[in-house]
Amino acid sequence: MSAFSDWRQLWLYSTGWKAVQHMPEKAAYRSFRTIADFFWRRGSPSVRRLELNLARVGKWSPEELHELTRLGARSYMRYWCDAFRMSEWSHERILDRVRVIDEHHFRDALAAGRGVVVPLPHMGNWDWAGAWACLTGAPLATVAERLRPEKLYERFVTYREALGMTVHPLGGEGVMSALAEHLGRGGLVCLPAERDLSRRGIPVTLFGEPTRMPAGSAMLALRTGAALIPATLAYEGREPDHGLVIRFHEPIEPPEERGERLATMTQRIADAFEIGIAANPQDWHMTQRLFLADLDPNDPRRRIQPVTS
Repeated sequence: MSAFSDWRQLWLYSTGWKAVQHMPEKAAYRSFRTIADFFWRRGSPSVRRLELNLARVGKWSPEELHELTRLGARSYMRYWCDAFRMSEWSHERILDRVRVIDEHHFRDALAAGRGVVVPLPHMGNWDWAGAWACLTGAPLATVAERLRPEKLYERFVTYREALGMTVHPLGGEGVMSALAEHLGRGGLVCLPAERDLSRRGIPVTLFGEPTRMPAGSAMLALRTGAALIPATLAYEGREPDHGLVIRFHEPIEPPEERGERLATMTQRIADAFEIGIAANPQDWHMTQRLFLADLDPNDPRRRIQPVTS
């Protein structure tokens, strides 16, 4: 059954990928909006989880939150339509439709010969942001979670490598060393960074509630001396003529207190994410459990343990 399930998932993705690439552009995006609205009306588990997460971002009325969730579902499906079609986009299209806020934070560090670690939340379209970085002279390395089946994972890796990225498997042997070497050569490392509910995650407060975030971004910056510059993403305009906004936040410097550096730097990443998500909550695609309060009461992950560095 497992082998059949893997084959079915690969077939669905591959068939959908080809079909969307060959559809007229307006029809493709219209279809994905329709799919988003269908799952929003049904209140699918992912949509309900998205709504619970968005409820933490601001003080919404029930009607406002319901509408925001609809826009969030549409934004998430826009990302997937982008993903299926981006391999056909020209370099000019990728670049011309990107608007960057406070790019100097990013460029100044690279110009000084420093590597740059950019932690990102699940917002907008980070593949597009990565392609923009590669095309503007910032060689990018990242990690990708292994998907099942293996051929599906390989397809996504091939897709991202075609955009110019170097992709390492998440949790693979020697990945941190490879990323550190890339940073040592003055390269760019981008990492999804707002969710790690395992015991290894760093306790932080996000929108006033406890959660855990990955340690990797801060650890790499501390290990290599690379600049740590969070970024947040958002869409603008209506598809298929939409664009992407990349916002670079203030660089995060290591605090003097060595025992608290990792925790402090990760919390500052969370603070930057709060700013970006609050400005564009409809483009935050967090459809999984994120806050500790949403875990089962007996889940041991709810217990916060101190972290030192």
